Amino acid sequence: MPTMSAKDLSKIYRRGSEEVRALDGVSFEARSGEMAAVIGPSGSGKTTLLNIIGCLDNPTAGTLSVGGEEIFGGRKELSEKELTFIRRRIFGYVFQKFYLIPTLTVRENIMLPSAFYKSSAGAKSPDDVMKLLGIDKRAGHLPGELSGGEMQRVAIARALINSPKVILADEPTGSLDSRRTGEIKEILRELATQGMTVVMVTHNLELAKAADRVIELRDGKVV
Repeated sequence: MPTMSAKDLSKIYRRGSEEVRALDGVSFEARSGEMAAVIGPSGSGKTTLLNIIGCLDNPTAGTLSVGGEEIFGGRKELSEKELTFIRRRIFGYVFQKFYLIPTLTVRENIMLPSAFYKSSAGAKSPDDVMKLLGIDKRAGHLPGELSGGEMQRVAIARALINSPKVILADEPTGSLDSRRTGEIKEILRELATQGMTVVMVTHNLELAKAADRVIELRDGKVV
């Protein structure tokens, strides 16, 4: 059974009287232990798709199920509070720009998602996550004292702290050189090996080649 199943997802934006179809009937599946890459030219709908499957935006039409639980579509319509709970319970997010708080240490940045939980049940130990990603020696450092590769490792550690089932990464190596890109690729590959579903948007074809499944978008459609 797929961890994630999307069927006929569409997203329409309106600019005045103009209708812009960002996604047009996108369907795909991704399973536990898989790394999936979403590729395509700029403006093809990659980030829109990632935002919808990560419950950061609503589709105009279509269905999305994660872990056998229908999130969008059918008769079920979740409130924003319910969607927020799903985001925190199921997903970990990794962004190209890291979004680390400059006045917080590595450890404090990693622990931020746990601060939003009423219960710490299921949360990982920050020490374990930092050790996994090779940044345990940097626990007390500020982001400004880290390299780009180290900052992305912190961002991945933050995404892992609440034990997500799915990691969503938007251009996770877009700001990194080839050596650090290779390091992040191996980390994402290892997370999939541990049973997570990793879905990443990337322009890097070498990174996409490491994926088990490639979803190519053009003009909002799977090709």
